[in-house]
Amino acid sequence: MAQNLVKYLLESFPLIKTKPEKLHIISLGCSKNLIDSEVMGGLCSKSGLQLVEKSDDADIVIINTCAFINPAKEEALEEILSLAEEKKKANRKFQLVVAGCLAQRYGKELVSQIPEVDLFIGVGEVGNIVKHLSKLNEGKFRRTAVISKPDFLMTSEHERVLSSTAVSTFLKISDGCSNCCSYCAIPSIRGKARSRKTDDILKEAENLAARGIKEIIITGQDTTAYGLDLKSHPSLSGLLTEMAKIKSINWIRLLYAHPAHITTNVLETIAASNKICRYIDLPIQHIDDAILAAMGRKVTSTQIKEIIAQARDIIPGVALRTSLIVGFPGETPKRFERLLNFVREIKFDHLGVFTYSREDGTTAAELKSQISEAEKERRREIIMSEQAAISNAINKKLIGSIREVLVEEKSDRTDFAFIGRCRRQAPEIDGITYVKNSQAQIGKIVKCKITEADDYDLFAEIIQ
Repeated sequence: MAQNLVKYLLESFPLIKTKPEKLHIISLGCSKNLIDSEVMGGLCSKSGLQLVEKSDDADIVIINTCAFINPAKEEALEEILSLAEEKKKANRKFQLVVAGCLAQRYGKELVSQIPEVDLFIGVGEVGNIVKHLSKLNEGKFRRTAVISKPDFLMTSEHERVLSSTAVSTFLKISDGCSNCCSYCAIPSIRGKARSRKTDDILKEAENLAARGIKEIIITGQDTTAYGLDLKSHPSLSGLLTEMAKIKSINWIRLLYAHPAHITTNVLETIAASNKICRYIDLPIQHIDDAILAAMGRKVTSTQIKEIIAQARDIIPGVALRTSLIVGFPGETPKRFERLLNFVREIKFDHLGVFTYSREDGTTAAELKSQISEAEKERRREIIMSEQAAISNAINKKLIGSIREVLVEEKSDRTDFAFIGRCRRQAPEIDGITYVKNSQAQIGKIVKCKITEADDYDLFAEIIQ
């Protein structure tokens, strides 16, 4: 009788478990997507699910996908199909959920094409993840795609799951984008720009500081558009000023500053605070005026050059990072040469290059004068080769200088025991600093002397 009752309860109420289900989350793409994954992880953990580090150990696997450009879509599909093959094995039983931008953009079509995926959910469903996972166990559940309006905006009440060793993390001050650049699908995927309230952002920053975070990296699709959509019109400079008052935060770093929106106030705020890294990520995408206009960037080459000169004047020693797109429709050899000469002239500290990706539903996809993939890649390699030499020369000049270094993890090198970053290096996108002292402590900020340098990385020893 007792066994029959247990069987009845498990069949009728599938959420009743003898042990918690194990969940693994795979996060692809940018820092904004990573934060969504951390929010989902927090919500699931709070609901009783057990987070595990390997998909092999999981009862449920969530792939939080990116769909910004073709390589990101290809990476996401490869990951999905790999796990789909795993599901076919006799000894592997798990539920597969695809979330994020790829699901938002193509989920409804993919339902019929990848039957191994149990559920597709769009970016607007991040806050509802627990509800969706609970339905997977219902007897009447049918495979589906839940694609709602992309209007989710996290708050400080969402406790993110961070690595236990994390000493640096991203903080998303807004979501979505209203710039509508002609090559970009983000506004159609993530919706219009939505800023969080200043008090809520500061509360999250305080929560992160209480968890031992030493560096906060400000992120969003366009951080310099922060507050423009709110009635109170809070400013980015005001937010940075208030965040710098949080005692246990040591470094604050600004990413995704649009050249059309960055202001003198923001530059002066960075210069005025020792906590705010003298580092700006300023994605310009191109320098040719015809290309900038076709891209819908709302900024001219003259204005870009003025902003860079102003940043270097107001913030002495500022490290400037940019990203470029080569092979945009209509990028003639002369226009590409203009971009290459600009890179040689400005000498950015850090630079990344994307080849133009022809995205469905964007204005640029319909433009004439599309360029071959081979030519796009050739142009990318030319600029990256040029930048490697520029970066090497800049890094060599740092030899002998004294830098603060945030120690983040152990190194696999015998001569340099630890890996960290100095203020001029953002995680994942820039180089790193190798630290020689074997007694260094993870999570500590130490003064180091730069002793060696290569194209992208620095090598240092701690000053006792």
